[in-house]
Formats: sequence, structure tokens, C-alpha cells
Amino acid sequence: MSCPRNPVGWFEIYVTDMARSRKFYETVLAIEMQPLPLPDGSDDGFELMMFPNDMEHQAPGCGGALCRMEGFTPGAGGTLVYFSCEDCGVEASRVSAAGGELFREKFSIAPYGFIALFLDPDGNMAGLHSMK
Repeated sequence: MSCPRNPVGWFEIYVTDMARSRKFYETVLAIEMQPLPLPDGSDDGFELMMFPNDMEHQAPGCGGALCRMEGFTPGAGGTLVYFSCEDCGVEASRVSAAGGELFREKFSIAPYGFIALFLDPDGNMAGLHSMK
């Protein structure tokens, strides 16, 4: 059985302060996030900010968003998301200045490339992956 694209279809990183979290991820990943419109009837306790993604053309990878939702608490120990990078050491070098904490500097996972791990300002752990 084959999967035509990445089997991960979506991810959400739960946050408490959307403006702070948006600035953190935009700074570390050098990207621009976009608000994701909510369905009609959604309450004010729910907010999404989407990572860049070309879902229309089914580009490789998956879409995802920062999510602020009442009743969901962010923090380490949940889902671990890895962001693809040219050289994960570059993005890792931006983590502390952006308000996060570098948990583990870039290291080899030969033959699968390199990873670095960090905690965002809400305590969510995420990873950075590159082949060089």
C-alpha cells in the first residue's frame, strides 16, 4: 500500500499567547504566518495562525497551525513536530533570542541527517531537521 504524499495531514501547537507564539515561530523559522479563518459559529475562545503551506497544489509536507483554545494546555510531552530546514543549526541559533529555549543543539542522526530540539515560549517541545 502506498501513500501519495506525507501521511501527516495536519498538526496543531497549542499556545496561550498567540501574538508571542506567532512572533517566536516567524523569527526562528524566518516565515510569515497567516490567520486561519474560523468556521461560522465558532466562539471567541478559539484562534488559529497557520504555518505557510501549499495545500492547493499538494506540495510535500503537511499543514499546521498555532492554536489557542480554551481547555487545551500547551507544554512538553505532547506531540513532537519536526520542521524541515536547509541546515537546522541556523534555525536553532535563533531560538533563544526569539524567546524560546534550546533543549538540544544540532546533532547527527546518521544516516538520516541532523536534528535540534527546542522549547517554545509556551513550553512546547519541537524539532528542527535537516540533511546537512
